[in-house]
Amino acid sequence: MKRVLLPIDGSECSLRAVQYLLDRHADKSNPADPEVHLVNVQAPLSGHISQFINRDQIAGFQHDEGAKALQGARALLDANGMRCVVHTEVGWTAEVIVRLADSLHCDHIVMGTHGRRALTELLIGSTTLKVLHLTHVPVVLVK
Repeated sequence: MKRVLLPIDGSECSLRAVQYLLDRHADKSNPADPEVHLVNVQAPLSGHISQFINRDQIAGFQHDEGAKALQGARALLDANGMRCVVHTEVGWTAEVIVRLADSLHCDHIVMGTHGRRALTELLIGSTTLKVLHLTHVPVVLVK
């Protein structure tokens, strides 16, 4: 894996995806660090909310929430000496993940099978399924 996109929602499952990448990297005898891109996608807020809160406040809130969600993954990578590029995006999660993987020319997406909404989804998350259907990039699913 040379350029990897790791979608992170702050869940334990997304952190296991980070650990998977670290374990895979540690097993190689002479690896160059992969170019790791962490992404957190914040859901767009209803247009009606802008009647009460201005756009800068909304953007600030989404940025802060994204930073919180990425904090554990960043700490895990930092502790293992692996650098990363952080992306906080707003939009429909699966579509943003696929678009970002394409625009960054990632050769893999590594993601957890369940995120924050795991209790409402049975075997595999709906976001994960949608990414699998939309992308042409190989996806590694970590349980």
